[in-house]
Order: sequence, then structure tokens, then C-alpha cells
Amino acid sequence: MIPVVVGSNPIIHLLFIYYILNMGNGYWILFIFLFLGAFIAAAAILVGKILGFPSKDGKSKFKAYECGMETFGNARVQFKVGYVVFALIFLVFDVEALFLFPVAVHWRGVVDGTFGIPVWLAFVDLGIFFGVLVAGLAYSWKKGWLKWE
Repeated sequence: MIPVVVGSNPIIHLLFIYYILNMGNGYWILFIFLFLGAFIAAAAILVGKILGFPSKDGKSKFKAYECGMETFGNARVQFKVGYVVFALIFLVFDVEALFLFPVAVHWRGVVDGTFGIPVWLAFVDLGIFFGVLVAGLAYSWKKGWLKWE
């Protein structure tokens, strides 16, 4: 039975914290780390607000800096989105290639049966993995996202 924390009675709060800390499942470590993370983040924000310098918003603050030279025209130049899409596709395929390293390292154990996974299940998993990879490549190719122009 989990005690319900109602009202602002500090004894009930302390009993609730005591209950969480004495749970036998080890979740108290998670609560301590969550508390410490929130405390450190709040302390960093508070120290930054207290010790920080006041912001001087002016026209020159939001102006683009070009190595000391005066800017002319608009600093926000449009560029093709295709470059960003190409980079994102590269990252996706790069991460998928990274997922193949554990398979290559443990493949001998899968075939020998020492890894505990049936060989047919490993082939099905790799088939699904490569199917998604090839489907993504075909879709990108069909849309013309792989053309560098």
C-alpha cells in the first residue's frame, strides 16, 4: 500500500520519503538522482541569474558580425534545403551502419548457439533491418533527395 500525500503536513511527507527510501526494489536511487539533477539545474540557473550581468539589448547586439567589416544587405541568406536533407539522410544511414557492428561482433556466438538466440531469429531481425534500410534508400532515391545539384 502506497501512502497518499495529502495536505501540507510535513510528517506525512517525511513518512512518504521514508517509505520510498525503504522500498526493496532500488527505485530510491532513481529518486535521489532525479532530485540531485533538478537541484543542480535549478542552482545553476539561480547562480546565473544572481551573478550574471544585465543584458544590454541594442541594435548592434542583434546585428550579424562579419569579422569587423560592415555588413550590407540581409544577413539571412536562403540556401537549398536539399543540403540539409542530404546530411540528415547521411546521419540516418550512418547510425544504421553503426547498429551493424554489434551484429558483426557477436555473429559467431549466434551461429554457435552460445549467444542464446536462434539463427533463424537473427536472420529475420537482420532481414527486417535491411528491409527498412533498403526501403528508406529507395524512397530517398525516388524523391530525388540523393541528387547533388
